[in-house]
Amino acid sequence: MSFTLSRQFAETEDRNDPLAPYRRLFPPAAERIYLAGNSLGLWSERAEQSLMAVLESWRHHGVDGWSHGPYPWFDLSERLGRLMVPLVGANPHEVIVTGSTTVNLHQLLATFYRPRGRRIKILTDSLAFPSDIYAIKSHITLHGLTVEEALIEVASPDGLTLDENAVIQAMTDDVALVILPSVLFVSGQRLDMATLTAAAHDRGILIGFDLAHSVGIMPHQLSAWGVDFAFWCTYKYLNGGPGSVGALYVADRHLPKTPGLAGWFSSDKAVQFDMAHTLVPSSDAGAFQIGTPHILSLAPLMGSLEMFREIPIETIRDKSLRLTRYLMDLVNHRLADRGFRIVTPLQDARRGGHVALAHPDAIRISKALKARQVIPDYRPPRIIRLAPSPLYTTYQDVWDTVNHLWEIMEYREYERYSPEREVVS
Repeated sequence: MSFTLSRQFAETEDRNDPLAPYRRLFPPAAERIYLAGNSLGLWSERAEQSLMAVLESWRHHGVDGWSHGPYPWFDLSERLGRLMVPLVGANPHEVIVTGSTTVNLHQLLATFYRPRGRRIKILTDSLAFPSDIYAIKSHITLHGLTVEEALIEVASPDGLTLDENAVIQAMTDDVALVILPSVLFVSGQRLDMATLTAAAHDRGILIGFDLAHSVGIMPHQLSAWGVDFAFWCTYKYLNGGPGSVGALYVADRHLPKTPGLAGWFSSDKAVQFDMAHTLVPSSDAGAFQIGTPHILSLAPLMGSLEMFREIPIETIRDKSLRLTRYLMDLVNHRLADRGFRIVTPLQDARRGGHVALAHPDAIRISKALKARQVIPDYRPPRIIRLAPSPLYTTYQDVWDTVNHLWEIMEYREYERYSPEREVVS
């Protein structure tokens, strides 16, 4: 990619952007520069429309909303799963929208973590999202093991990235299960899921991925890569709203497996209302549901995923890479002497959807950006994450953000702010 580092170039790119019409569906994007979509995506008109349609079904149909209205609730999770399929490269019966990221990880651990003989360990990484680690540790102790004997956290060489060769070397014959992120949540490093999956399987180990920072921003080929299972949230790049329902994938070859945690929505839908005390599980990924779907938290996702059905994920990925490349080029050109360091991999194939900047005064700079109506995402102790979302971020937004950063540093505006972070950062 080759860019001219002027605002005029950004204006030209925006005029030629095939995704430009979608920005109008995100009115808040016109009010401020929003670069925190890797934490919580923006509200859209489509999401509001599907939410209001479900609320209207509740008002009009009451309990019959389970089977009537534009979005009948009884199989809404399955229909949303089918909309998700092109984003993760799966078969329709392998995906279900259910639970939350951590609840789904608990379900998958309860199903796939079966320590036997020497194979008792779970392999993960030292940079994993904390909630994943909490869940993993809880299942180790539920099996009567100690964290010290059954958990391997592959260390980072620099506190920000992972060496995949080190991960593969740690796949020893006492490992039962590997759980890794697709994209590291702080640095934005993208892992090679295909290579890691092949390495695990060569050693007789099951492997699953947390896709929270990759679904909706890049293509996946979970079935083709042979991934055993995966789980992700829907409130980041998928713009499903705060607390929107999560999703999971289970490879076809594992679907006959009895889910570790059962509930009545695990049932084959044809017999669910027989109310028998013997579970007849669904033959597809729906078996990995537990309780009644959170309908009002599913509803906005329907409108959002309808947008993704209209746009090839490859088009989204192309713009994402161009936006992040442009951002990094501008940072290197204008901020190299201001103490900023890009910690996200520069190679396109190694980068997720956001750019992470390290700076000793990151928290105060983040506050100064917000005062200028630029919304970043801060991660302690020194990282500013900037996530241009292809559906609503413009090239001009990127140029203006770097210009704001230059002015904040030039005029020392950040010194006006406390170095104490907010409770939610």
